[in-house]
Amino acid sequence: MSQNVLVIGAGFAGLSAAITLARQGHHVTVVEKHATPGGRARAFSEKGFTFDMGPSWYWMPEVAADFFKRNDRCIEDYFSLIRLDPSYQVIFGKDDSILLPAAFSEICQLFDSIESGSGEKLRQFMAEAEYKYKTAMKTYISKPGLRIGELCNVEVLQSFLKMDMLQSFRHHVKHYFKDERLLRIIEFPILFLGATADKIPAMYSMMNYADMQLGTWYPKGGMAQLAGAFNKLATESGVKLCLNTEVEKLEVVKDKVLGAYTSKGFFSADVVVSGADYHHTDRQLLPANKSNYSAAYWDKRTMAPSCLIYYIGVNRKIPRLQHHNLFFEHDLQQHAASIYTKPSWPTHPLFYLCCPSKTDATVAPAGMENLFYLIPTAPGLEDTPAIREQYLKQVLAETAAYCNDKFEQDIIYCRSYAYSDFISDYHAYKGNAYGLANTLGQTAFLKPSIRHKKIKNLFFTGQLTVPGPGVPPAILSGEMVANYISSLKFGKHEVTI
Repeated sequence: MSQNVLVIGAGFAGLSAAITLARQGHHVTVVEKHATPGGRARAFSEKGFTFDMGPSWYWMPEVAADFFKRNDRCIEDYFSLIRLDPSYQVIFGKDDSILLPAAFSEICQLFDSIESGSGEKLRQFMAEAEYKYKTAMKTYISKPGLRIGELCNVEVLQSFLKMDMLQSFRHHVKHYFKDERLLRIIEFPILFLGATADKIPAMYSMMNYADMQLGTWYPKGGMAQLAGAFNKLATESGVKLCLNTEVEKLEVVKDKVLGAYTSKGFFSADVVVSGADYHHTDRQLLPANKSNYSAAYWDKRTMAPSCLIYYIGVNRKIPRLQHHNLFFEHDLQQHAASIYTKPSWPTHPLFYLCCPSKTDATVAPAGMENLFYLIPTAPGLEDTPAIREQYLKQVLAETAAYCNDKFEQDIIYCRSYAYSDFISDYHAYKGNAYGLANTLGQTAFLKPSIRHKKIKNLFFTGQLTVPGPGVPPAILSGEMVANYISSLKFGKHEVTI
């Protein structure tokens, strides 16, 4: 039976859910707080520069491509996708940097040149990583996480030991590599997962497969092109999108949500899917006695990092930069401790610098440079203009030292974005940027549930539920929730679970 479905939020999870439900015959409306779709993957333009506000790495390209195929579309018809070569560079000092090539055979040669025999070890390491990646994508990541029984089947049980869920990532990696620079490169993809490498399960070496085998890509025009493609597909699928429409309260009677009060009036619905921040929906939009989880439950969740971001326009070109640049000049363990062990602003931060104008002439005026800086930080830190200015000077000074080029006086645009902005723009719990930490105790059915325990027709999608944070998981999350909803038996104005 066709239902009137209201989706809150036009991020990747919300749009993915909306498209899937619409294609399954439901009448779908998406309400979005902001003036443009995309959620954290929005973009903005100033002084001829176009800045992606959030995600800037395009990994696991098959996830989005396959989603479009399942909806009878070809993603290449919506934007051009470029594979970066080198994928990125890692900077350990002014005269010590490593370019990671796109071809895996060349990566093996690079490893061998740094540590004898490590090329063959990388092949062995990657064979395990490939198994984990393909098994996770086939067996684990599509599970709705509603009960432990989902994991109690032959396929899952046979793969359990090979998935390395009980060994730490660091212990696993050190079995293969000794050189500190190689360890940094291998550990980089798990930097934002919410714990140090000695606490993240070795299962996540599957991210190294995504990095070194599947490659680093870039949609011409920026990551917002992917959001635009999802928005266009939603429109083509019959989804109604209401922008500049913020949900203020959900109307609940007994065990059903009847709709949402918004800044533009009341939207009635048979089914509601929240792609907004889960904690915000649960603790702020629902009546106090209808929350899915207690305040104590949320307070005990371990969050992945927040971050401090700078969007900078420079009126000339800067040497030595690649599209993606990882400045790993300082002690990773000290920075990690300031995020995970003793939350505080790092004294000597590691940081990431994206310079998409090296690849794409459309994101900056001719002859100019578009810079996106990101410093991972603990969530919930004090956020003041003085702190933002202090760290801006640090990252600019370190970049200038590496590039041997003082360009600060040539900056013609600068905007910062941090903890308080994540809260005001996205109602992000504790100002997080990357959702829940990917620890074993917050995996699968141990994550906040996609369905409400008391309200029969309310569901959740996005980075605080399964499968987790990131663009590909968000796409999968929305589709998973939509398929789960459509598998239920609908009666008039109710869902039987």
